[in-house]
Amino acid sequence: MSVSVQIGVLMAVACAFTATVGFLYKHRGASQSAEIEWRRPISTSLALFRNRWYVLGILIAIGSWGFHVAALALAPISVVQSVIAGGLVLLTVVADRMFGHRVTRREWVGVALAALGLAFLAATLDGSGSGAHSDYDAATLGFFLVAVLAGAIGVAVVGSRTIHAGVALGASAGLFWAASDTAIKAQTGTFGENLVEVFIHPLVLLIVVASFIGLTVSAKSLQLGKAVPVIAMTTVAANALTIASGPIVFGDPLPEDTLGQIARVAAFVLVLGAAALTPAPVRAAEAEA
Repeated sequence: MSVSVQIGVLMAVACAFTATVGFLYKHRGASQSAEIEWRRPISTSLALFRNRWYVLGILIAIGSWGFHVAALALAPISVVQSVIAGGLVLLTVVADRMFGHRVTRREWVGVALAALGLAFLAATLDGSGSGAHSDYDAATLGFFLVAVLAGAIGVAVVGSRTIHAGVALGASAGLFWAASDTAIKAQTGTFGENLVEVFIHPLVLLIVVASFIGLTVSAKSLQLGKAVPVIAMTTVAANALTIASGPIVFGDPLPEDTLGQIARVAAFVLVLGAAALTPAPVRAAEAEA
């Protein structure tokens, strides 16, 4: 594995930790604020910034976004997202030791699954650990983004009418962010070029719009549903689709031998399964709210 990819993996770990802490504070602030109205999404979303906990969560999330961009610029997207998914469950250990949360047996199993998945992933990085893999075919990227965004809209429209609206909107927010993250990965390939060309690009507009919509939908999901299942669904949806973009859009290489391919697939399944099994430690925030 090249040095740049190793640094990218470290950035992904930092992203995972700060993203989950930011989620924790955003949930606390969103649950204490007036509910977002779909007829006035901008004004009611901006009203959330009157809550100090939500503002703190956003500031932490901005730092997390910076780590994420750095990780995507240095390492393959499938590797970055797998580490981020695993990092979510690793925070359970920090919550137990530093924040006094009671960690259940199920959550410890999730940590073990994440560790095993990351071990499998590390064992199959020979082909993808030598570069960032930012090249893509424009048609393939466009089809993938349209499909993910259509899925995000569909899940939001259909799911918001059910009794599980919070979880459904969490999944929708994750899909919006998956589209944004995929576009960010594509745009990192232009880093080092003319500064104007980097930021004056259609993908930049998509990144901004998808990120803002995802933020609004996520805040609404945290107001409607319980934090644990909502955050878990948001994280799994975002990571699953972004990981899929690696081999589909950017040509992240898969191991050539059958055993290596099985190990790689098992790594992704274990890490994402662990993220679903052991979501972010938000019990204290729920109790306070």
